[in-house]
Amino acid sequence: MEKIGTIASIKKEATIYKLTNPFRWFAKFGATGGLILFFISIVALVWANSPYQNVYEDFKNINLTFSIGSFVISKGLILWINDALMAIFFFVVGLEIKREFLVGELSDIRKASFPIVAAIGGMLVPALIYYLFNQEGDLRNGWGIPMATDIAFALGFLALLGSRVPTSLKIFLTALAIVDDIGAVIVIGLFYTETIHLIPIVCAGCIFVSMIFGNRLGIRTPWFYLIFGIFLWIAFLKSGIHATVSGVLAAFTIPSKSLVDGHLFVKEGKSLLNEFEVSFSKTKTIKHSQNSLTTKQESIVATMETACEYILPPLYRLEHSILPWVTFVIMPIFALANAGITIEGDLFRSLSHSVSYGVIGGLFLGKPIGVFLFSFIAVKLGISKLPEQTNWTQIIGIGFFAGVGFTMSIFVASLAFLDSNSLLTNSKIGILIGSLLSLTVGMIVLRFQKQK
Repeated sequence: MEKIGTIASIKKEATIYKLTNPFRWFAKFGATGGLILFFISIVALVWANSPYQNVYEDFKNINLTFSIGSFVISKGLILWINDALMAIFFFVVGLEIKREFLVGELSDIRKASFPIVAAIGGMLVPALIYYLFNQEGDLRNGWGIPMATDIAFALGFLALLGSRVPTSLKIFLTALAIVDDIGAVIVIGLFYTETIHLIPIVCAGCIFVSMIFGNRLGIRTPWFYLIFGIFLWIAFLKSGIHATVSGVLAAFTIPSKSLVDGHLFVKEGKSLLNEFEVSFSKTKTIKHSQNSLTTKQESIVATMETACEYILPPLYRLEHSILPWVTFVIMPIFALANAGITIEGDLFRSLSHSVSYGVIGGLFLGKPIGVFLFSFIAVKLGISKLPEQTNWTQIIGIGFFAGVGFTMSIFVASLAFLDSNSLLTNSKIGILIGSLLSLTVGMIVLRFQKQK
């Protein structure tokens, strides 16, 4: 009877796995994030231009209030999304930036120079193109919009090309997008801040130093950084500097070193596994349930679990635990709230606005031109080296992928044209069309490249 029960249990587990396996595959597939963002953006556009347009606007402006005693934060839902949820997104971006500088593609200056130079060109040329068309008044504020790259969207659709894109190109786009994110954080912190309040800035500085001090003391529990990170976010929110900057700064304080040496971990791991194997072999000869562990075996497993926690730094654990929430929850919510553009009147009239074609020109032309031109000059001067298994046509294709600004560009646009709905709408139209053109041409260029 016990064997029959075991076989039935195995069959049940196998059936569940077959049913859920497509969903697991979809969740792990590289293009998932980009495809979800694309679908949600279509939903937002249709909703914003449907008979239920008022429901969409009411949804974005639902007022949410948080208060403790006399301390009150009251904002519309879209501001909570742009200020709070995006701070979590930038926290993950900060973790990725720190990891890349420690052990990734940006840790070696010889490898990092190529994407860094390319990213600088991919930021300067689009900003210049936008500024050439918008040099007056509030129009100038949008120069930072075409500088950004949506890493999730770009990498997601690049994954659809599969083996046609060499790994070196994917690494190049990732590093380029991360440098773009660094530039976006600097632009937001320095140029999209109207009024700075000194006391909250001092408080933010003290909190930031406390988090660094906690790192130095060896505090590794996420709760310490979560609590201090919330206070850091509140301080930036009240300071006048955009609150998302707090996410990047908080990420830089997260411990990134293992508590145990790798050789010691291997030695202790083998010892614990051998001990577990001996204990398990003994229990097999005794009538004992195979689905339960003895007290000694539980102790061994708990010790192994602690050893794994010691070898894995909090930086790695936090990034991998938060990233799915950012990919499948935070960014889709942001897209739903911000991508819904209400197109009133003639679409072509909106496209003829200098802000729209400034953004389109910056993303669709400025990005590939800047990425190619700066990286080409850097290689010719001997500053950088072209990645292995790539050619200049592929670099141009990646330049078009870098022109997929989308969520990052929309976020910068919401800061640049905070007080002008018409300019914000025109900029969003430019972002959507510029990103779509860049994505289409980038896919075509890389799709028909011969594999080496």
